[in-house]
Amino acid sequence: MTLDQLLPPAKGPTRHQQGLTRHEDPAHPHSPTGPASAYPPQFPGTTPAAFTRLNASTAKNSGVSPAKYASLLGMAPQHLTDDRYRMPASTSIRIWELMTLQAPWHEVALRMAEESTLGSLGVWDYLVTQAPTPLEGLYDAARYVATVADAGTETLHIEETEQHVTISHVNAADLTDDVASAVRAYALGLLRQRVSESARRSIIPTKVALAARAPQTHQTLIHLYGTRAIDFASPVNSITFKASDLTTPLPHAAPGLSDLLRRHAEQSLADAIPLHDWLAHFRTTLRGAPDAEIPTVRVVAQQMSLSTRTLQRRLEEHETTWSEELQALRRERALRLLTTTDMTLDSVARRTGYSDPGGLRRAVRRWTGQPLAAVRSHDNTDPAGTPR
Repeated sequence: MTLDQLLPPAKGPTRHQQGLTRHEDPAHPHSPTGPASAYPPQFPGTTPAAFTRLNASTAKNSGVSPAKYASLLGMAPQHLTDDRYRMPASTSIRIWELMTLQAPWHEVALRMAEESTLGSLGVWDYLVTQAPTPLEGLYDAARYVATVADAGTETLHIEETEQHVTISHVNAADLTDDVASAVRAYALGLLRQRVSESARRSIIPTKVALAARAPQTHQTLIHLYGTRAIDFASPVNSITFKASDLTTPLPHAAPGLSDLLRRHAEQSLADAIPLHDWLAHFRTTLRGAPDAEIPTVRVVAQQMSLSTRTLQRRLEEHETTWSEELQALRRERALRLLTTTDMTLDSVARRTGYSDPGGLRRAVRRWTGQPLAAVRSHDNTDPAGTPR
């Protein structure tokens, strides 16, 4: 993804508001300013499609067979290629587990950084690299961490002194030791990479502190950070830069671009569709069929990259059936069409799979306990079919 693909800015107000994250100080001179909201939605327990794609691409290029993660929730093509979707964090964690089984954790961190080309992580990349100074970009990176990671477990903290700026990365997810070490090492390497891209020169940290055990060889990490000043088994995962490297104004920064990018980040989060679990994923796919079509189990199974037998077995594991889910969809559609449109009963019946209006009338009474005429009056039932 390139910067021009992110522009023009998203339109309209955001739909979500949440409290300040722990790293933010509204009074800080480098805190983000402008029309963007101070309360971006977080969607804990999910990661953006861009990050999931990056994980899958790195895994494949590292020799991990895609068959090992293709069936994970969120890996269906219609979700993986659509940046509105947010996948369960467990999907990304599983891919990292597969990568650390294939290679040492420090090599996984380097491979992920090498795959993280500018733009691969969407708007977050440009929030960091297009700010007036690298430090202001880092504050935006911390504020909008939900656009690149699971904000329920990932946090960035920034501490400034006259001489240095330290960015601490906290990951509170339940991870195996190797995965945790790889994620922590990658996060700091990515920050160094984006800061260097922002300044358009290699920025070398004065110190790196990893909350990970020391590997037998440090060469991979020296290449990742550009320094030998790496401490291991640190209580805090952090990277420290000279303040002068991060506070020098960048001549290529376009006036007003950071505000525009923040608005885009806000809108992308407001429009996000989280996939929290398999059943939610199934129901999202089921409801994706046009109103004029009644989805079939074969078509839905194909969209989810499953066989019909596997789909039906998964539904049984979630204590439901295809018939029950389809009936719920028909009920939802029928009541919505009856209460929000002036379509004829014949048309509503055909669109919801009933052979004649009589079958629809009997179904409406069964669902609501009221005659169809009362439901159609729009006075007693809301669009979801719940009596008022």
